[in-house]
Amino acid sequence: MVGTGELLDVLLAAGRRADRLTHVRHLPAREGTPVDWPAWADADLVAGYRALGVERPWRHQALAADAAWSGRHTVLSTSTGSGKSLAFWLPSLSAVRAQAAARALDPGRIETVARRGSVLYLCPTKALAADQRHALDRVLHAARLRDVRVATCDGDTAQEERRWVQEHADVVLTNPDFLHFALLPQHRRWARLLGSLRYVVLDECHAFRGVFGAHVAAVLRRLRRVAGTYGADPVFLLASATTAEPAVSAARLIGVPAEDVVSVADDASPAGRKTVALWQPPEVAPAEGPWSGLLPEDDPWALPLDEPPVDVDRAGTDVTAGTEVDARARAGTDSTAVGADGDVAAGADGDVAAGADGDGAAGADPTARTAAPAPGPDAGTVGPAREGSGPLGTGEDLVADDPDRPRRSATAEVADLLADLTAAGARTLAFTRSRRAAESVATVTREHLREVDPELAVAVAAYRGGYLPEERRELEAAIRTGRLRALATTNALELGVDISGLDAVVIAGWPGTRVSLWQQAGRAGRAGADGLVVLVAREDPLDTYLVHHPEAALDAPVEATVFDPGNPYVLAPHLCAAAAETPLRAEELDLFGPGTRELLDVLVARGALRRRPSGWYWTHAEQAARLTDLRGTGGDPVRVVESTTGRLLGTVDSAAADSTVHAGAVYVHQGATYVVDELRLEDGVALVDRRDVDYGTWARWVTSTEIRSVTAERRWGPVTWGFGAVDVTTQVLSFQRKRIPDMEVLGSELLDLPARTLPTTSVWWTAPVEVLERAGITVETAPGALHAAEHASIGLLPLLATCDRWDLGGVSTALHADTEQATVFVHDAYPGGAGFAERGYGLGATWLRATRQAIATCPCRTGCPACVQSPKCGNGNNPLEKAAAVRLLDAVLAHAPA
Repeated sequence: MVGTGELLDVLLAAGRRADRLTHVRHLPAREGTPVDWPAWADADLVAGYRALGVERPWRHQALAADAAWSGRHTVLSTSTGSGKSLAFWLPSLSAVRAQAAARALDPGRIETVARRGSVLYLCPTKALAADQRHALDRVLHAARLRDVRVATCDGDTAQEERRWVQEHADVVLTNPDFLHFALLPQHRRWARLLGSLRYVVLDECHAFRGVFGAHVAAVLRRLRRVAGTYGADPVFLLASATTAEPAVSAARLIGVPAEDVVSVADDASPAGRKTVALWQPPEVAPAEGPWSGLLPEDDPWALPLDEPPVDVDRAGTDVTAGTEVDARARAGTDSTAVGADGDVAAGADGDVAAGADGDGAAGADPTARTAAPAPGPDAGTVGPAREGSGPLGTGEDLVADDPDRPRRSATAEVADLLADLTAAGARTLAFTRSRRAAESVATVTREHLREVDPELAVAVAAYRGGYLPEERRELEAAIRTGRLRALATTNALELGVDISGLDAVVIAGWPGTRVSLWQQAGRAGRAGADGLVVLVAREDPLDTYLVHHPEAALDAPVEATVFDPGNPYVLAPHLCAAAAETPLRAEELDLFGPGTRELLDVLVARGALRRRPSGWYWTHAEQAARLTDLRGTGGDPVRVVESTTGRLLGTVDSAAADSTVHAGAVYVHQGATYVVDELRLEDGVALVDRRDVDYGTWARWVTSTEIRSVTAERRWGPVTWGFGAVDVTTQVLSFQRKRIPDMEVLGSELLDLPARTLPTTSVWWTAPVEVLERAGITVETAPGALHAAEHASIGLLPLLATCDRWDLGGVSTALHADTEQATVFVHDAYPGGAGFAERGYGLGATWLRATRQAIATCPCRTGCPACVQSPKCGNGNNPLEKAAAVRLLDAVLAHAPA
């Protein structure tokens, strides 16, 4: 195996790239602490683990398994590759075998037949469930156990197979979506499994955050309730990445007091020495070399630095590959804002990124966002003397990138690094921030390697959502066995799919959270080996800041998993679903939390439920589970089908289809190019033809935000606060063809596609001219001041509204068409709203004071990730005017009620 020191030398290219390395951190190796197998552990199962090389468990594995065996809900929060699966399979499979043995000893008793123990395994993605099935089969095969019946069951499972699972399976691996849409509504068919349920395993439970986490929490409460009607009271076993307060998050997820959850967070597994390198691509001349000419405006996920007058900070896409959908990459949330006439209407704070395996911005043309500067003096430029465009940092003279001296795109840089690592013999994952970026990095890497050794070129592939399940399984097997040496992937491989023995991980751009950073980094050097991790900065001040301030990225604590199980917008449809499963009784309401009775009264008043002396009933013909979608995906995926053969190539999320598989678009699948002949939205199909083309396509779209109704309004003197319904409308207008690699524009075509609207709720506040003048805000500094205040307020609202930053979107504009004033909007990123903006309206003064305090007390000079920079800013965190934002908030708060 190649040493990490040698690999870093390879990347530095004998010093020719030394100026790109901004920091190196060596994380020391850690010795493992093994302990004896628990006395209660099934002897055959232990023999199976030993046959696979696990002579003794690590201490954290044994502690978690012991707690679960004793009947305590348990959360294990340790690093990637620390063997969390053993901790939940050991007690659960031992329980299944113990009860199976009792049945064999006394086969005549009916109870033993009915109560053969069962286990339900839940994870965020189908890919992870398939991987766990593979690993579990290996253990059972090594243990020579044939009396434990294991099955995966999800929306793709045929009815005949589903019936076998219902009647026979001891261990069922699935996801929360299947519970919500199929298992719980049809619980009578699953009575055997539910009545014998001993353990529920929640794997990668840190992924259940924000509104998605609130939905999963409601589903788990419904599961506990239905299982209880069949006499079961299962123990919950949760496996999580290293997060803050794992016991609190786990208890909130399953609906029990925190003291009822045992937390095991002391990682006793061995870890090799890990080298973390922070890397900034070099400055380039616009025409320097074919691929270095791929500048930020052509990078599928690098973001522009020019200044638009309006900023849109939309929610990100929190997804996973195996689900066949990308959560929250829904219609109406992918916003740039260039009209057909070229006038800039809005910028985009789009996050294709933090936790996003999405196509949202991947198919969009970032150049469209800055194609036409706004009117006014020096609009659209960033002058060297302007606040927010000069030094960055915590009192240091770190100068922000000059937009006239652009840096090489992260796509091109990562492709170079991946090629060099592969040629040096390393096995590597390159994490990118969109599907298109994964395909681009893989394609360019293969081209580089083909010049060196054609055999190496075929050892590189892309891995992303939208591939068919069998393709993903084949790629996973190929990287495990070494047949593939490198994968360019989205965060599809961030979760616990077991790919061990990797030498290096290259992360293209800040992934949005430290939890994601360390999850991705943990792929390097798994199984106790040394590993190299390289974080490559995008052309973005946030990334620039982080690679020059390693303490902000590497030393700050990881985030907590945040969600609100009592959110009435989320809980209401689940109460309807629960009533449809079995009528809700008064004594069951505590399970769903405080405020449930009042929410039921609202549902009765609106005709959703009927109240009877015996409880609350669902009496409608339609399925109650269809009232809500756990992931808010905005529609079924669009299938990509080859016209001549009828072969299904893959899928694209409904919300991204307009910008990625419109007529004339180039669709890339494992390096092969296809051209879309027709997009049939009504059928959910894009028909493509295989063609070798030397160009790519970039869509251009327009976004508008409109106030539909004002639910509540109050005035602070000249300042107006509002809360109400808004429409965030997006429409793809045209696309450009650009020749690869020189990115010459070959032509453009208009498209006739429908507008997509996200109806949601928003809070907003205005800053009329007299308030801006009092704050000393000029025409030039107003966009940056409003933008900075918007970012900071979005960052602070989760502290008051119990949500995740990616549950929110925002707009800041120096002149909004509806208010006719400078306005900051913060909206819920879910259709119909989710209650977060309403909470912000109710706590307006508290919220803005906390926002002002966070900005003013931050020790940085002109803005940093701790105050006004956002990990999901589609405008590249420009313009941002930190000092002006403080003055603006002071001027607004001066009118707040005492």
